[in-house]
Amino acid sequence: MTSISRRDFLAASSAAAFAPLLPAMDKLPKGKADSVIMLWLGGGAAHMDTFDPKRKGDAKAKKAGSYYDPIDTAVKGIQVCEHLKQTAKVMDRVVLLRGINHDVIDEHAAAVNRMHTGRPIAESVLYPSMGSVITSQLGPRSDKVPPYVVIGYPNVTRGPGFLGAKNGYVYLFETDSGPNGLTRPADVDAERQARREALLAKIREQQLKRHPGEPAIQEYATAAAEGFKLAGPDFMKVFNLKTESADLRNEYGGEFGQRCLLARRLVQSGVRFVEVSFNLNFVNGTGWDTHNEGQLNQHLIVQQLDQALGALITDLERCKRLDKTLIVVNTEFGRPPEFDGGGGRGHQSKAFSTVLAGGGLKTGQAIGVTDEIAKKIIDRPISVPDFFATIYHAMGIDTNIELSAGERPVPITDGGKPIKELFV
Repeated sequence: MTSISRRDFLAASSAAAFAPLLPAMDKLPKGKADSVIMLWLGGGAAHMDTFDPKRKGDAKAKKAGSYYDPIDTAVKGIQVCEHLKQTAKVMDRVVLLRGINHDVIDEHAAAVNRMHTGRPIAESVLYPSMGSVITSQLGPRSDKVPPYVVIGYPNVTRGPGFLGAKNGYVYLFETDSGPNGLTRPADVDAERQARREALLAKIREQQLKRHPGEPAIQEYATAAAEGFKLAGPDFMKVFNLKTESADLRNEYGGEFGQRCLLARRLVQSGVRFVEVSFNLNFVNGTGWDTHNEGQLNQHLIVQQLDQALGALITDLERCKRLDKTLIVVNTEFGRPPEFDGGGGRGHQSKAFSTVLAGGGLKTGQAIGVTDEIAKKIIDRPISVPDFFATIYHAMGIDTNIELSAGERPVPITDGGKPIKELFV
């Protein structure tokens, strides 16, 4: 009798289970994007106050509904909130996904994890983020820049999980100075730096010989060597935004806009995946987590998002990078149409919106329909795994493959399928 390993058995079983779906998926044209810029709206952006406007509500009267008036866009029949004027002008390059949903309601951390990894948190395995999966499958676009950059704050949900440190990210706190860990101190000249690197290389080699076959040490050594390579002028010059015209910098707007401009420069230099965090809570007091008084000045952050997103789309188009760069506007969940005691909104995960732009997709669409107050999905729900599968397919990644968590095979998505309307 021929023996079969557990891994082979699971792989064969998975292939058999999904076999009926393969012909339909194979008919979808392969995605042609080679980079992703993900704009992360941490806190949970209110979809009825941004990309899925509904009937007008009244916070004082506790009447459920949108906080702002809707406006028409460049695509007939699609409206957005009145503070998204620049995005409205380029709606033909945009896809609104209005049927996103999952089952995490009141826990921000779990919802952030879900929208970064595409899966629930598990006790037995640490799943990789979207950025790390894309990096692992496609590798770097250039050997002079890192494949994955996070502009904001480091967090395990952005990390490589079981894919290992080689698929991790470089993170930035500021747009103008580059990564702190890669910036050489002012009192260390090139000769002194070279001596330091030579000494460190000897120590690294000794440790590798002393601990042969230990993945963690090998990965650390590789990451350290890569770090020194990235500290060179090719990567660091990307952070000099003053090489761009003042008009263009003003077009992008404030701090979040400058982060988006840097993201464009990073992608143009060869970075595969950039996450840009909108975590500027001081603008309205709460950021996108608009409980209580945060709702009153929500329009300020919507306007900043609008200015930056509109500029990013048109700038990438000018640079002839829009079809190759998939822009993703993501958030952990939405907000309910009802107002809380302080006039703000709580959390809602059963119906909310995300946005895709560029990336070679069939844009100028709104996929999914919610009810008259954006509380329930009434047509075309989109699961989180489907959302992830769509992004991977847009990047030309086979969504039927499996990753490896040690000896354990893990499907690249949790049963997700690409949104076919965006590719055919």
